[in-house]
Amino acid sequence: MNGQNRKNIHPGLAVAIIRKEDQRSGKQTQGRVKDILTSAPKHSRGIKVRLEDGQIGRVAAILTEE
Repeated sequence: MNGQNRKNIHPGLAVAIIRKEDQRSGKQTQGRVKDILTSAPKHSRGIKVRLEDGQIGRVAAILTEE
């Protein structure tokens, strides 16, 4: 699964996001999805989400559940 398709993202999912201020460095932040902010079914740079801790960014990776 990748973070470019909205159908793969749902609340509670563990993901790694890239926040806007981290785009140049590529630093990823991990957390769980609270809200999906992108309404389009696909986005080339990743679906924008809000994490449970309030941070907003685009999904870079979906983390596998252990």
